Amino acid sequence: MDTKADSRADFRPEYRKKSIRSYVVRAGRMTEGQRNAFDTSWPFYGLKLDDGLIDAVAIFGRHAPLVVEIGFGMGDSLLEMAAAAPEQDFIGIEVHPPGVGRLISSAAEQQITNLRVYLADATDVLNECIPAASLHRLQLYFPDPWHKKKHNKRRIVQPTFIQLIRDKLEPNGILHMATDWQHYAEQMLEVMEEAPGYRNCVGEQQYSPRPDYRPLTKFEKRGERLGHGVWDLLYSKLG
Repeated sequence: MDTKADSRADFRPEYRKKSIRSYVVRAGRMTEGQRNAFDTSWPFYGLKLDDGLIDAVAIFGRHAPLVVEIGFGMGDSLLEMAAAAPEQDFIGIEVHPPGVGRLISSAAEQQITNLRVYLADATDVLNECIPAASLHRLQLYFPDPWHKKKHNKRRIVQPTFIQLIRDKLEPNGILHMATDWQHYAEQMLEVMEEAPGYRNCVGEQQYSPRPDYRPLTKFEKRGERLGHGVWDLLYSKLG
């Protein structure tokens, strides 16, 4: 048996075939620690598409508010949030194996138990694995802006996707988005203000101050020093 080939297969993101994606899978180099995490920590932290609809109570062993983050990158802020809010449960979704490996490695080192991870496409996870009206909050921080106009259709924030999220939020559940691209922020605001079934948490046509629970990323801190803006949008589900 080629054990290396079997191990490499574990690093491939799961996804179902569809035409337009909001990301490009960049292989990147994995450190030895990130690779080892798939052997040692993935059995505890990893969730799979083929397992179907999740039962959060069974997974986490309790009833608790459930927070899902799409596209957590290298996982630093998600890990910080999970550590700071032990009364909540978190599920991260990411397609880049190095980030997943780093997150689960760090979570194991810190003995974080209120966190699980998908290495998969977010739309597939939402459609196949997240029950309706089950999420306390969905987080979408700094998604790929696809800044060229011809690529705008690849942006994940589209009316259909927003309604998919709405179906997964509990009544009064929160959709929290953030971006450091002003044009994308304006598009997000336009989409959300027109989306049925949502209410802007701070008033119509308004961006929100950054909530205390969202940590500043290192890129955001650098951007602040350079005078770059960051826009947060918070919307609650009606009914």
